[in-house]
Amino acid sequence: MNRRRSLLIAVVAAVTAAMLVYGLYVLQVNQVEMQQTVPVVVPKDFIRAGVLIREDMVELRPVQKGSYTSGMLTSLDEIIGQETLIPLGTKEPILKWKVNRYHMLPNERQATFQMPKEYLLSVSNGIRAGDRVRVYVSGTEDGSSRRLFDEKEITVASVKSSANVEVDNPKNPNLLSKVEGDKEKMYASRLEANGAIDQINLNLTENEWLEIDRLCSSKKAKLVIAFSSSSILTGE
Repeated sequence: MNRRRSLLIAVVAAVTAAMLVYGLYVLQVNQVEMQQTVPVVVPKDFIRAGVLIREDMVELRPVQKGSYTSGMLTSLDEIIGQETLIPLGTKEPILKWKVNRYHMLPNERQATFQMPKEYLLSVSNGIRAGDRVRVYVSGTEDGSSRRLFDEKEITVASVKSSANVEVDNPKNPNLLSKVEGDKEKMYASRLEANGAIDQINLNLTENEWLEIDRLCSSKKAKLVIAFSSSSILTGE
């Protein structure tokens, strides 16, 4: 009887030891697999070009280290608020060159419109390409003035001088300072420019442009385009 009990105990101990060894093996394998992968940002679903990326559109997905390249994004913070330059495939790692944070291109609902000179009353001298501006209308039929587009700020696609050259500080370009995240240089670049603003192009939806055209085509109402400090303070 004692012999059978000893044999049973030995068998139970052997099975327990085997399970423990197997559990440690599985844990080690999982750790090795985790060490051999890199989390990268991928779209949850297909994203079209010209779309502003929100947090609910993307997620992190592990890829093998052998498939990882330095151009892949590894943090959700790097992608939120950026705009797609080309379509992004479902679950495909997002490469840095496929997105842009500065929104100089119109999105999927917009087009770039050059504001006719006869529609303009004034344009702030400090405006540069990539800035956000506020658009006001002055001299409407009822004699009132107001801000257009429900407090929305509009993105400037470009500002040109009379020589058809982008208005900027050649020694300290605003966009270069923006890419570097240097707000002091962004501010300083506006103090000197290679010309006065003669043409301004805005990224607008069709309805926004039609509203401007409706108000200004009578030549009574005119636009006031004002620089918004959010262009520098938020780095957008």
